[in-house]
Amino acid sequence: MSAVGIVAVSHSLRLAEAAQELAAQMVPGGTVPIVLAAGAGEDAGGAPILGTDATRVAAAIDELAAVCDGVLVLMDLGSAVMSAEFALELRASEVPVRLASAPFVEGLLAASVTAAQGASLDEVAAEANGALIAKSAQLGDEPQAPAGSGGPELEESAPASAVSRPGEGVRTVLVRNPAGVHARPAALIAQAAAGAELRLRRLPDGDPVPASSMMRLLAFGARPGDEVQLAGDPAAVERVAALFEDGFGEMDGPPSTSGSVSEDARSATETRRGALASDGVSTRSARSTTPASLSPGSTLRGLGVSPGRAIAPVAQLGAAIPEPPAGRLPAAGREAEAERIPSAAVEVVAALRAAAAGSDGEAVQILEATALLAADPEFAAGAAARVRAEGVSAARAVWDEAADQEQVLRGLGGRLAERAVDVRSVRDRIVARLTGQEVPGIPERADPFVLVARDLAPAETATLGRSRCAGLVTEEGGPTSHTAILARALGIPAVVGVAGAVGIAAGTTVLVDGEAGIVRLDPPAGEAVVSADQVPAFDGTGLLADGTAIPLLANVGGAADAVAAAAAGAQGVGLFRTEFCFLDRAEEPTVAEQVAAYRGVLAPFAGRKVVVRTLDAGSDKPLPFATATDEENPALGVRGLRVAREHPALLAHQLAAIAAAGAAEGAQLEVMAPMVATVDEARDFAAACRAAGIVRAGIMIETPAAALLASELLAVVDFVSLGTNDLTQYTLAADRLSAPLGALNDPWQPAVLRLIAAVGEAGRAADKPVGVCGEAGGDPALAPILVGLGVTSLSMTARSLARVSARLRALTADDCRRAAAAALGAPTATEARAAAAAALG
Repeated sequence: MSAVGIVAVSHSLRLAEAAQELAAQMVPGGTVPIVLAAGAGEDAGGAPILGTDATRVAAAIDELAAVCDGVLVLMDLGSAVMSAEFALELRASEVPVRLASAPFVEGLLAASVTAAQGASLDEVAAEANGALIAKSAQLGDEPQAPAGSGGPELEESAPASAVSRPGEGVRTVLVRNPAGVHARPAALIAQAAAGAELRLRRLPDGDPVPASSMMRLLAFGARPGDEVQLAGDPAAVERVAALFEDGFGEMDGPPSTSGSVSEDARSATETRRGALASDGVSTRSARSTTPASLSPGSTLRGLGVSPGRAIAPVAQLGAAIPEPPAGRLPAAGREAEAERIPSAAVEVVAALRAAAAGSDGEAVQILEATALLAADPEFAAGAAARVRAEGVSAARAVWDEAADQEQVLRGLGGRLAERAVDVRSVRDRIVARLTGQEVPGIPERADPFVLVARDLAPAETATLGRSRCAGLVTEEGGPTSHTAILARALGIPAVVGVAGAVGIAAGTTVLVDGEAGIVRLDPPAGEAVVSADQVPAFDGTGLLADGTAIPLLANVGGAADAVAAAAAGAQGVGLFRTEFCFLDRAEEPTVAEQVAAYRGVLAPFAGRKVVVRTLDAGSDKPLPFATATDEENPALGVRGLRVAREHPALLAHQLAAIAAAGAAEGAQLEVMAPMVATVDEARDFAAACRAAGIVRAGIMIETPAAALLASELLAVVDFVSLGTNDLTQYTLAADRLSAPLGALNDPWQPAVLRLIAAVGEAGRAADKPVGVCGEAGGDPALAPILVGLGVTSLSMTARSLARVSARLRALTADDCRRAAAAALGAPTATEARAAAAAALG
């Protein structure tokens, strides 16, 4: 059982869902059960009704009582408090309950992080109620650091060889999260160190960086496996050390994505991106510059990062802030001009924080992170120094200072290169204040529109939820950008990395398909767009129109995911990622710890099928106790089952824990290994499962080698499951996180479809199950093709169940086979889609 579960009571279901998604990103593996008791149902038109319902709160408490030792109830305001109080009288369970007076969003984040550490109900409640401490410090409600602390003088007096000063605390920590110190960790560090002097430096000989400078933290460039020394105020050292030890809440990888990007293992690594950067190539700029055809009916391709389809006229961002002139000021006026910069920055910070106060969910975090950048004292000081030394205007100095900061970030590559747009956003806002211009932003229109831009700054994406934006298209950006994260949270279809997109004329009607990653200009008048709220809820039974059963399962990464999947009607779990139990650890968890963690996932599916994938460590998920940190190409290195070659006890312990958890919860347990390439590997794994008492053993088909050996592999295992994300990128040799390669990284590619067909045929011949647990399984357009190719079950995110079910129920098995044959005969991915669509009428 989990120690503490959380009930979130809000007038708005969308607010609660966004807050829950944000909390899930902060907690490794999503291990804390959170049940939403939000809204008051729907009106006759299907629109959500604002309000709270005590019976829903009581039911949520009773649901958690089955899996938790205690329940914390968080409320937003007004009647939510009364509903929560009344729910205590209505509940049927006796589990201890606390009603928290904490702020809703911040309290949920704090409670989730604390509960994930196994804290008691009282400890979780106390942490939730103190959730505003960090924000209060950042806003000036607590004493601030002395002027100048953390500035350039600090670095001059603390050379790289310095360890600490008398009375200071010192700790050496390891960068453990897969993406290193990017924007979100930098914001957390700055907040944790607010009001205290703290320096960070990369060992062995890096220069000290003040924790008060968001810009410097972004340029810090610490990557997974780096050692970092913390020195300064002892309490701040401990707070920040705890963040590093917790992996900044990111140890289960980046937020999940739908469409062509996996929510599962991210195989593009920071090591490889660093190599690109060292060659002078940025992941944002290394894209084709071939002009796209913008004629009516043409189709542009990019990277789908938020599912759904939308048709609306194009709208562009407001006019960009022009580059200020490079004139010279007389010496007598330079000091007054320099002093304008800090005050303008303060005004920008105030505006951003006011916008954050009127937002919710992910938007709050984005706006506050941007405010931290604008408040960076070193940025303002650097720009002011340019005015005094060079005689340029304040606006020009801010522009040039931002250019230098942007160049540093781009040179670091990877996620840090994507933060260059954050710097430009702050630059434009300060320059606009200095020159009296309007800041570019999301258009304010009465009718729905598709927003097209080169890229969006975080502070711009944060206002999307208050606009009539129906779809989003950008030329730059990636699946882990703020644009992608917020678009998914808001349910806005989005495609990024679309070459030539900004050339689409305003007013042009376009179709945005966030699953296929395409943008079609002037689509036919009859083109259908089905919104999520028009799709019937999944009833828990996956069927074709002729009654053929196609079980629809869920991909989960922790107990909270499992609870949500069960609530969505998933027939079982097709992929249980067990990494969450390992990735936030400096040493292997004990068998007992693993059993407890696995039971939290298996419990909601007692008596139903749960396919457990053994540890998929390596690549972007390094383990300090099992994997090397110096592999030149980790995505093709020691990952998945290959780790067990050097650490056989790791696999033996995990299999023992899985077997014990399955027996305790009564799940129909099946276990599979990732990254299998040979029959010997499959045979040895199956034998290890049998020795542990696991009856059904299988493997993932993620490599072309495994697909080509499917018949031989099925002779030694009980089932296989296709990991279409890795299978596609390995088949096409195309990094699935690379926007320029988005057209290659497409499961509709004929080579991928033919490999899947070979596996499906092998499954039919052996009369053994062939599942799909990659992102392709949740694509309503591709799901029928997969069934026609011989796939017997589909596993996906819980959000995709209803749409996939609705699509399959409209087709027979013969329809699926006919469409699959048409797609297989096509020479390109585009023609495969068209052929399948034509075959299905």
